[in-house]
Amino acid sequence: MSAILQVRSLTKHFKDVQAVNGLSFAIEPGTCFGLLGPNGAGKTTTIEMIEGITEPNSGEILYKGKPRDGSFKLETGIQFQSTALMDYLTVTEVLDLFSHLYPRVLPRQQLADLCHLGDFLDQPAAKLSGGQRQRVLLALALINDPQLVFLDEPTTGLDPQSRRAFWQLIEDIKSAGKTVVLTTHYMDEAEQLCDRLAIIDHGRIIAEGSPQQLLQQHFDYVFVCIDRQDFPAHLDPATLAPSDAPAGAGATPPGVVAVNGSQVAIKSHAVEETLEQLIQQRVKLNSLRVRNPTLDDLFLKLTGHSLRE
Repeated sequence: MSAILQVRSLTKHFKDVQAVNGLSFAIEPGTCFGLLGPNGAGKTTTIEMIEGITEPNSGEILYKGKPRDGSFKLETGIQFQSTALMDYLTVTEVLDLFSHLYPRVLPRQQLADLCHLGDFLDQPAAKLSGGQRQRVLLALALINDPQLVFLDEPTTGLDPQSRRAFWQLIEDIKSAGKTVVLTTHYMDEAEQLCDRLAIIDHGRIIAEGSPQQLLQQHFDYVFVCIDRQDFPAHLDPATLAPSDAPAGAGATPPGVVAVNGSQVAIKSHAVEETLEQLIQQRVKLNSLRVRNPTLDDLFLKLTGHSLRE
């Protein structure tokens, strides 16, 4: 299957700052491609160059195998991180206004149904909640029935319930056959929505693949997590040396313990053996939790700092 979008050796610098440094990737049609990284990693700059808002210093961007032309703008939709709406227009009036910008648009009712706008079509934009506002902005990005949709950190600032409702909207867009390019710094969002990820730090891609592929490639252990208060007073968690790491483990030696606030996380290749050792050390297991590594753990492993920093 031919890529709908190809980026080759893309670079962008601002004075002494190298914001994007030689990015290359390809996006298959009908998929959700994620650019995952902390604030300042170069995600927004990258998609702004693809969208044509910012000119790259070097590199090549191909849409359907060719340099972008007038069809690119007509066949793409963009939801920016922040967009000003006309506060004294109703949602219906905002949709009607934007519909005059394109030669071909989706019917208003279809947009309202797709983005769940029916309960507030007659409300002024100034009175919308955060989640409602984001749904209106998504509708504006879809108003021209685009083949390629850019969503730049669309759930930032939303409460958990609104975030998950928005995730379902993105799933619905994918189900309609559209291609989605999503930037985010939420690991759970990327794992939930993206078919393929490019993890970016300091303008470079440090890992690329499906979320499952990336985690399987970099982790052969789980985390055994216990509250610090469940350890005997005389026992320093950092002194634990689990004996369950396989020989030649390399980057994951035994005894590596992360103490995050009140919780202790122990790398374990064999949970049963780790638990036996903890019981021998008289560690209570009241708060025991075993979890799989996440994309945040992957980012920490690859860069030495958290995804949210």
